[in-house]
Amino acid sequence: MIAEIASTLGRTALVLTSIALVATDAGAVDGRVRSACTGDYLAYCSQHDPDGPGTRRCMRANGARLSSSCVNALVAAGEVSKREVAQRSKAR
Repeated sequence: MIAEIASTLGRTALVLTSIALVATDAGAVDGRVRSACTGDYLAYCSQHDPDGPGTRRCMRANGARLSSSCVNALVAAGEVSKREVAQRSKAR
């Protein structure tokens, strides 16, 4: 009986740990963004960790230089709004 409870608790802990890891990974860069923005990242922001806040700041700072495919992927992923893109385009 005690062995069954310990086994159940162990499985429950493993499931909860897996859920926590997936939830943490949700903050990582979207696969479409990674694919569309790799060239822009390498050109402008490769000194930063790809999943770190420095990359997001760097990409925003270089927004006017980013490829249209990267910008579209960033909009689709919710990283930047269409409104912000339009405002930046007007400012050029």
